[in-house]
Parts: sequence; structure tokens; C-alpha cells
Amino acid sequence: MAPPLGTPTALSDPECVALAEIELCGELIIAASAVEEERLSADRIDEVLRVDTETR
Repeated sequence: MAPPLGTPTALSDPECVALAEIELCGELIIAASAVEEERLSADRIDEVLRVDTETR
């Protein structure tokens, strides 16, 4: 039986990962649509994905 509407439910780890991936893809799409160039630079992609370039 499903919980009542509005009741918070715990997400499993795979669901959390999938939601995070969807969010990041959306952020990349938004960033790509905002540039005049044909492609996003590697630096801009790292920025959008919140990659810490100092630890690589």
C-alpha cells in the first residue's frame, strides 16, 4: 500500500544517484543552451558539474 499523498518517503541509494545524475544533466543542458559557442569548454563543464580541479 502506498503512503498517503504528501508523506515523505526514503529514497534508495540507486534512486538518489539517478536523481543526482538527472539534475546534473539538466544543469549541463541549461549551460550549453546559454553559450554562443558550439560547445561548452572543459572548464565550463567542470564548473557546472562542480568538479574540484585542484584535487585531480
